[in-house]
This record gives sequence, structure tokens and C-alpha cells, in this order.
Amino acid sequence: MDEIAEAAGVGKGTLYRRFGDRAGLAIALIDEAERELQNRVLRGRPPLGPGRAPAVRLRAFLRAYLRLLEENLEVILESGSRGARFRVGSYGFWQAHVALLLREGNIADANGLADLLLGSVEARLYHHLRHERGLSAAAIARGVERLAAGLCPADARP
Repeated sequence: MDEIAEAAGVGKGTLYRRFGDRAGLAIALIDEAERELQNRVLRGRPPLGPGRAPAVRLRAFLRAYLRLLEENLEVILESGSRGARFRVGSYGFWQAHVALLLREGNIADANGLADLLLGSVEARLYHHLRHERGLSAAAIARGVERLAAGLCPADARP
């Protein structure tokens, strides 16, 4: 916070008043990338955007989210202190989107399963898999897609 305040030419207290804490600042930093992904989910071209089967869209979303995570991991990790990531609007959007796709695929308990599936792409777990276990981003993506396929098979129809 000291370095950021100095670079911005403001006092550290100004940062704390504006963002609350380091997690608040990190959430603000990742906000634009998350909004761009949300826009692509809502209005983008298939398979991420509307127009494909739920299972196809679910896998496309997970791949896109994992790319976001890979590119912004340190900031996302910082934004997750004390569960802050689960209270921001972007998590609510991801959870609602995944639950909707599961419901469209006629999957029971879509809300709970959406949270469980999103837990598999939680930043601390992703960091652990990438940097402590040494898995590649592609290997993690394949594993998450296998989980999604088990929840929402490709032959699930809306």
C-alpha cells in the first residue's frame, strides 16, 4: 500500500479510505477484466456467449475463467482475503451463470453444484496446483473440464 500510495502521489490513508484494505484495492484492480469476461458471457459469440448447448457453454466459460485466473492470479489471490472474493458481484455473476447452465442442462441442485464447480477454480487452489504441484495451466483446464462434463454431460439438452 505504501508503494502504491507513493506512485499515485497520495497518502496511504487515502487508499484505505477509498478501498478499505488491500483486498478492496485488489478487487478494484481486477474489476475491468472481470467485467469484460461478463460481457463476453452475456453478449459474446458462441460458445462463450449464447447460442450453444449448456455443456459447451459451461466448458467455454471455465476455459475463459481459467485464462483470467492465470493472467491475474496474484491480484485475485490478494482480493480473496477473509472470503472477500465470494462477496463481490463478480462471484455472484459467475455462480448465477454456472447455475443457469446447469439448470438448462436439467441438472438438479444447480446452485450448490455451481458453487462446488467454481470451488475447483478458486485462486488459492489454482496457485497450489500451478506452483506447488507443478501442473500446467492446460492440465488444470483438462481436469476442470472433466469435472464439468461429469456434472453437465454434452448430451444434456435445455
